[in-house]
Amino acid sequence: MMANKPKTLFDKIWDKHVVKSQVGYPDVIFIDRHFIHEVTSPQAFDGLRKRGIQVFNRQRTTATADHNVPTKDQHLPIKEALSRHQVETLRKNCQEFGLELYDLGHPFQGIVHIIGPELGLTLPGMTIVCGDSHTSTHGAFGNIAFGIGTSEVEQVLATQCILQYKPKRMKIEINGKLGKGVVSKDIILYIISKISASGATGYFVEYAGDTIRNLSMEARMTICNMSIEMGARGGLIAPDETTFAYIKGRKFAPQGADFERLVEEWKALKTDEDAEFDRVLTFQAEDIAPMITYGTNPGMGIKITDRIPTQAELQDISEQNSLTKSLAYMGLEAGLPLLGKAIDYVFIGSCTNARIEDLRLVADFVKGKQKAENVEVWVIPGSKQVEKQAIAEGLDKIFAEAGFELRSPGCSACLGMNEDKVPAGKYCVSTSNRNFEGRQGPQSRTFLASPLTAAVAAITGKVGDVREFI
Repeated sequence: MMANKPKTLFDKIWDKHVVKSQVGYPDVIFIDRHFIHEVTSPQAFDGLRKRGIQVFNRQRTTATADHNVPTKDQHLPIKEALSRHQVETLRKNCQEFGLELYDLGHPFQGIVHIIGPELGLTLPGMTIVCGDSHTSTHGAFGNIAFGIGTSEVEQVLATQCILQYKPKRMKIEINGKLGKGVVSKDIILYIISKISASGATGYFVEYAGDTIRNLSMEARMTICNMSIEMGARGGLIAPDETTFAYIKGRKFAPQGADFERLVEEWKALKTDEDAEFDRVLTFQAEDIAPMITYGTNPGMGIKITDRIPTQAELQDISEQNSLTKSLAYMGLEAGLPLLGKAIDYVFIGSCTNARIEDLRLVADFVKGKQKAENVEVWVIPGSKQVEKQAIAEGLDKIFAEAGFELRSPGCSACLGMNEDKVPAGKYCVSTSNRNFEGRQGPQSRTFLASPLTAAVAAITGKVGDVREFI
């Protein structure tokens, strides 16, 4: 009798969720949890309405408002007409189709990828989708989570299944001890800078190695969140004791004996020893420094003390063209350092870095300090739960004394879809995930960095190396 072929963690979860498979066609995959928000769901609901069908499994669908919501005066009607229309449409759709909505003012409202884990809806071994590319965040719990388009949102609402071709498998292993001032955002920006914004296209990435194992759950979520920024379909990390401890006791997580039984099952969710990946990359933690981007895609990143590369230093013609265009947009010069560059805004938030640990990290650094006069600083918690926790710990007072503005939860200035926009020509050090042209507002200029590097910029008014301050 032939022994079972060793499998990767990805294969184990995928194969368990295949409803139908036929050579030459996409697999029909069952979806355990479907998150929806106001931006990618309206046309999907319209599709159901036109076909006269209901949501197939209401219990597996979770709705919240996040992208278009204001972060000031959330108790008042939304001022921006398009944003107001989007959120009102979500309300109507959820009411008509019998779905629970974590609307503005609800204690569970927040950014879709932050509320799933903190409420215990995100569990190991699941398949999770949402009409948002950063759904890969949930993969930190050892599940297959990925973003989908509006037509696919309709598929899942109608059938609780989705058609998907199976991606290739990549392993990224990081070992060693992180240096002073280096956090998970630096790890992922470093990896993307090494392999480019398209280096993992067609793959689903498993992050492994002792550096990853030693990270908290919130730090792991930051890494999986930005898998999409190197072109990957998603990213995941095998669950372990850190994962189980995080989930235990959360609102919708299994409780008591059910939880203990599931933990025993979850322990088997790991890649078999001799399982093969299509590609394996290895990095050393000691090589990673605080990172910052200089261009207009997340792959254009450098160590904080490095210079912006020159044309001659780039091998690829397309990269050279991209560099010229990016630097013109950013108002920067090749060959020069970013250290000391004056900035105008600091944004601490987004599904990448708006969890309680991120806010604690910033508050610890800025306690007793004052922001630079010329800089506007927004701190946007990722959810009502994070906001409540921050206030309970007195972080709101630390931010207020430093001159930072702590606002209400939402996607905020991560993307120019609500009132929180960075003005044209202004420089913003942002803890978000994308630095595309106009991403934070028309003609805005974004430097992606960790919460620590953002905190330094807020206090000094310029790009700085956190290692000089701690």
